[in-house]
Amino acid sequence: MRKDKIRAYELRRQEKSYSEISQVLNIPKSTLTSWFKKEEWSKTIRDKLGKEQSFSWPKKLAAIQKANKARWGKLHETYRNAGEKEFESLKNNPLFIAGLMLYWGEGNNSPKYSQVKLANSDPTMIRVFYNFLKEALSIQKERIFVWLLLYPDLNDEMQKRFWNKATGIPVSQFKNSIFIKGRHPTKRLSYGVCNIYINSREIKEKVLLWINLYQKLLAR
Repeated sequence: MRKDKIRAYELRRQEKSYSEISQVLNIPKSTLTSWFKKEEWSKTIRDKLGKEQSFSWPKKLAAIQKANKARWGKLHETYRNAGEKEFESLKNNPLFIAGLMLYWGEGNNSPKYSQVKLANSDPTMIRVFYNFLKEALSIQKERIFVWLLLYPDLNDEMQKRFWNKATGIPVSQFKNSIFIKGRHPTKRLSYGVCNIYINSREIKEKVLLWINLYQKLLAR
């Protein structure tokens, strides 16, 4: 019998997995399978190893989740560090200030979500925020989207044309509108509510940081 085969049998009887044996002896797992496939004692070891692996899976999953959290945390910190450097060159730009103040008051400020979204019924406010994203932050317009919140009696295409003309956002960037039933039959927003957003963890981290930096400046 081959010496490496004898050694493989010894390791297998020590309840080593095919992967472990393959790594030690540099033997393909397919070869190990052919050697042990008729050995009932090896099948018992296989079943035991399988159970142990299944029992340890929650721990492995927790370890993977912890590692991923640390990795994403480090990446987010990189975004914030870059944002802090960019702040010095942007903080006196009127459009930058206007966009941040709008987002501070009207935007989704939860760090839980990566989406940077602002909703309002004022077309001028939406246009300013659109220009803030596009010009102050140099975000390509193809990455900026909107969707409308409308009442059932409003015409979808007509409202999209209105918001397109009022904000300068291309119709191609409009997603499907959402229709809701208002509580009052007559008191309602004539053109609905426009939701403008961009999906970017990097921009979200930077925007929240910039707002915090302005809070500190204004609180002096």
